[in-house]
Amino acid sequence: MRSSPRRARSSPGLLGALLTAVVSMAALLTAASASHADTTICETFGSATIQGRYVVQNNRWGTGESQCIAVTDSGFRITRADGSVPTNGAPKSYPSVYNGCHYTNCSPGTNLPAQLRTVSTAPTSISYGYVNDGAYDAAYDIWLDPTPRTDGVSRTEIMVWLNRVGPVQPVGSRAGTATVAGRQWEVWSGNNGSNDVLSFVAPSPITGWTFDVMDFVQQAVSRGLAQSSWYLTSVQAGFEPWQNGTGLAVTSFSSTVNTGSTGDPGTPGGSTACKVTYAPNVWQGGFTTDVTITNTGSTKVSNWKLAFTLPSGQQITSAWNANVAPSSGAVTAANVAYNAEIAAGGQAAFGFQGTYGGTFTKPSAFSLNGSACTIA
Repeated sequence: MRSSPRRARSSPGLLGALLTAVVSMAALLTAASASHADTTICETFGSATIQGRYVVQNNRWGTGESQCIAVTDSGFRITRADGSVPTNGAPKSYPSVYNGCHYTNCSPGTNLPAQLRTVSTAPTSISYGYVNDGAYDAAYDIWLDPTPRTDGVSRTEIMVWLNRVGPVQPVGSRAGTATVAGRQWEVWSGNNGSNDVLSFVAPSPITGWTFDVMDFVQQAVSRGLAQSSWYLTSVQAGFEPWQNGTGLAVTSFSSTVNTGSTGDPGTPGGSTACKVTYAPNVWQGGFTTDVTITNTGSTKVSNWKLAFTLPSGQQITSAWNANVAPSSGAVTAANVAYNAEIAAGGQAAFGFQGTYGGTFTKPSAFSLNGSACTIA
């Protein structure tokens, strides 16, 4: 380096000390920069671990074009998303972060797969960064299977779309609406040739949310797409891009699965033995129904939720002794404060009034806290 002719001269000792300090500081800055640098993944199925408990995956499965993600301490962002695929077919990839197992790649310390009847709660949270161009959805993938599999594709896929941009839609056809986890959703149902897909689509974008995965699992159980003996294999959150995708980001993610002891029907989602009596009184265009839940197990049931699907054309207008929502389709009746427990051998009763069109029929199945009940 040339010295400026106007620069004061330093003694050799002082100059050496200054140079040593500058070199040391540069080394520290370089090390600090490296330690905080994002990990870039461009491999088709490349992955990395974050926070010592979640796996981030590039998961470029539907195109041969390049896709890269930058893995951060709390999530990832898409830095390159070449190519596009028709929006009336499958997306080109699913870059995502997950808790659980995906094609034998299990996240560190996960307790998944876990049998549904043992899961009390499964809280999760997400925050997304969106872009306005391209075609994509921002979705959770919740996977359920009759076996505790850690490889391949599970039997039932629950998708929760928090946003969609462009002319894209879920697998299958629209099957109505539902209120789940305190929000209203469009419900879609179908099969992609490999597994059943139950999708919930938000009517407007959600950039961040905390909810219980089991609220959506319960919907699958009540619709006959899963049983309490099945397993939750993974909870994933990311994006399905059809066109572009650069700039999309998961800025934070968390997932926990809390399990109780098998056979503890006092825990929501626990192994529950139950019987349901459904006694309607029907007139032209309207009806009332008295519903009685009998605990046929040997342990009390606490904080009960009875799930069932109303036949097409039926609509609930009022209810008593339970909070029942939504008013049609797959509904859940939840206890009120004064009947939150059903003793072993005991009963809880509630009822509702509604309207119907066409021929009146009864619901075909009931589940209590995730476990199927017999029908009296």
